Amino acid sequence: MADGHDIEERAKFREMLEGTPEDWGIIATHAKQFNKGLAKRVLDHLKLLDGDYGGFPVDRLTHSLQTATRAHRDGRDEEYVVCALLHDIGDTLGSMNHPDVAAAILKPFVSEANLFMVANHGAFQGYYFFEYLGLDKNMREQFKDSPHYEYCAQFCHLYDQAAFDPDYESEPLEFFAPMVERVFSKPKNSMYLKAMQD
Repeated sequence: MADGHDIEERAKFREMLEGTPEDWGIIATHAKQFNKGLAKRVLDHLKLLDGDYGGFPVDRLTHSLQTATRAHRDGRDEEYVVCALLHDIGDTLGSMNHPDVAAAILKPFVSEANLFMVANHGAFQGYYFFEYLGLDKNMREQFKDSPHYEYCAQFCHLYDQAAFDPDYESEPLEFFAPMVERVFSKPKNSMYLKAMQD
């Protein structure tokens, strides 16, 4: 009896050197279908932050929801709000470099300014607490010549550092799911972009 894996069409090569146009057509077709589920997989991963406090006044999912809710209620556009929601998604797998993880996930789908904001928010957020850990609170100054310096500083000041209030009523994750779906359905920058277009 087939286990389901024998039914789907698959490439025939044992190493890429043997690949044919037909093999790569099969793979591209599967990739296009798989990519349609990316937003759901990202949201499922974000749910791993639920219940993880790390010593903070709210858990990491609540912090993410609160950051995104504050940005949304302040009139920020959808892409910005999705970046606010996902800025700490790397906390689980990249606890030593979580901004890099979030930036890698978002890079194909967001503007240069939003990517800079997500990728560097850790250094900018440090302005509010690094001195208490023996670190340089002005670490963000290494980016002072960036055209996105103020943009990132503003994100941290208005939304990220302010999103630890246990009494704040955030929107639920379901509220943001359609936004994530829309942002992740329109890649802007990827080496695979041409191959993945229908």
